[in-house]
Amino acid sequence: MKNIYEDDRIVMTLDAGGTNFVFTAFQAGKEIIKPINLPSYSDNLEACLKIIINGFNQVKKSLKGQNPEAISFAFPGPADYKNGVIGNLVNLPAFNGGVALGPMLEEIFKIPTLINNDGDLFAYGEAVAGILPFLNKKMADAGLVRTYKNLIGITLGTGFGGGLVINNQICLGDNSAAGEVWLTRNYIEPQTVVEESVSIRAIQRVYAKHSQSKDLLTPLEIYSIATGEKEGDQQAAILAFEEMGVAIGESLANILALFDGQIVIGGGIAGASQFIIPKIIEHLSGSIYDLDNNAMPRTIATIYNIDTDNGLQDFLKNSETEVVIPFSTKKAFYSQEKRIAIAVSKLGTSTAICLGAYALALDFLDKTNMYSELIPSQID
Repeated sequence: MKNIYEDDRIVMTLDAGGTNFVFTAFQAGKEIIKPINLPSYSDNLEACLKIIINGFNQVKKSLKGQNPEAISFAFPGPADYKNGVIGNLVNLPAFNGGVALGPMLEEIFKIPTLINNDGDLFAYGEAVAGILPFLNKKMADAGLVRTYKNLIGITLGTGFGGGLVINNQICLGDNSAAGEVWLTRNYIEPQTVVEESVSIRAIQRVYAKHSQSKDLLTPLEIYSIATGEKEGDQQAAILAFEEMGVAIGESLANILALFDGQIVIGGGIAGASQFIIPKIIEHLSGSIYDLDNNAMPRTIATIYNIDTDNGLQDFLKNSETEVVIPFSTKKAFYSQEKRIAIAVSKLGTSTAICLGAYALALDFLDKTNMYSELIPSQID
């Protein structure tokens, strides 16, 4: 994985929301222009598309003669991301029925255009410039030989988003549908999807149920009650976040049974991690049983909360030893304990998504150039 902070290529990006579009450009891993904020016209397709074209034209003008190499951004909701076609969106109904947004931008700006899911780009940004580099540096500083290349990224907000990075590469899947963690079964209410217990509405519903409050409070207000900064039912507020932690824990347990990677959490509700992460770890550290009632660990690896000093230090303790290779005088390294770190985003969700979009564009350009260089030599 190349260092994005040493790459001078420019990529134009977009933060697409249902109300506003924010356009900008990145170079060497940094935003290089003042962001351009324009209305989205979410229910008028022609107006919306013209705003997107206008926004990128303004970004290009702001670059003052420097040429962007690509466009790369996240768009909310279902899509055929590989072909750049946006499908039915709740926040942007103008795109219902399918709109070839990526091909349109490539036709107009004559540069590659990549559109991807925000959960995928969040995970990739954290793998490139966030939690994975942080962990690998900490381990190197501690004298450990292992490094990590796999990551599970989840986002907690309006809904429950996710993304996977495998061997430092973003996992998009054959159908642009990888990392759809929100569709896993809900441990709290097994007949529903887990997003019903991992979302803004879930926090509000659980607090209202246990506090018997008729006021519709925001998650931030409920968090303030949980911390004692605001009057209200503190136990009900804490329970709202802890119940979410249990639901997240079960979803992660299912992912970890198939995918071995570190875990990073983003999204606005991640601010309540002091209540959520302990419950995730408690659930992942529990047991599951066979029909004979024999207990087995819910996860193979031990989970460490590296956002705490003790958790980070325990994670970095050396469990590596050397064992003699049979019939030889040589030795091999042996890691006696499988470990997985869990932490809140070091970058911030929005920054991670932007850097993920930027890094993915650079990776695409590198692979495209490599392929174009190989073809002539194969013909010869």
